[in-house]
Amino acid sequence: MERLRYTLAVLVDNEAGVLSQVSRLFARKGYNIESLAVGTTDDPAVSRMTIEVLAEAEPQIRLLVNQLRKLFPVHTVKLLDQAHSVRRELLLVKVAAETPEARNEIIQLANVFRANIIDVTPEALTIAVIGEEGKNDALMNLIELHGIKELARTGVIALERGAATIDEDTKVKDEFDYGKNVR
Repeated sequence: MERLRYTLAVLVDNEAGVLSQVSRLFARKGYNIESLAVGTTDDPAVSRMTIEVLAEAEPQIRLLVNQLRKLFPVHTVKLLDQAHSVRRELLLVKVAAETPEARNEIIQLANVFRANIIDVTPEALTIAVIGEEGKNDALMNLIELHGIKELARTGVIALERGAATIDEDTKVKDEFDYGKNVR
């Protein structure tokens, strides 16, 4: 059966050990995280994780989402629909460019893909491009003929299109606030 890619947006406490808790849950359930991007939100106490995972069916992912919601440091989990979300990743790639001809060809390719040349040396060019994974893969396939010296990808980050946000309540208020519930 074909495995499909699912994207989860997760708001969590911005504190030590949270990433470890989330990744352990995926490992225990037998899922490999294909892509993971984490950063703080407009609230410095909260981080946003964008997690991509492969699964055979959506019911499996829904179970995983429900398990994530039970973790203490997790505020919100949302399964993003790829057709209704904006998805991007940052790609940095250092390419061998030892001749003027190679350098010119790489610069032309970067221009076609709306990439930026961010570092130039006599031996190499470093390119930065932000786009969908397919666009970044296409650029990589064309420039790998010149020799990739180094590569870094951020992993996908995503937001829903339109007015919908991740802040829609998915947990009962004060569900895990032990200070208020303990007498």
